[in-house]
Amino acid sequence: MYPYMNEDVAWQRLKDLQLEMENSRLLATGGVPAAVAWARRLAERARRLGGFLMSRPSRRQSEVDREEAAERAAASDAA
Repeated sequence: MYPYMNEDVAWQRLKDLQLEMENSRLLATGGVPAAVAWARRLAERARRLGGFLMSRPSRRQSEVDREEAAERAAASDAA
């Protein structure tokens, strides 16, 4: 009924075997532990970068910004 059905099944089996071989090769060469170590390094770098950004000193206000803030404070006091 389906003359190419066996070929399709064989092709899928070949792809499955190739995937299994690739996975076993990665596990044999330390693929999973290496990926975990890489993820840890990435997380540590992100944590450090976040820490550096959080510890930045606040931005100094310019003279114009201070005058505007004083004007706003005076206007809110008058109302």
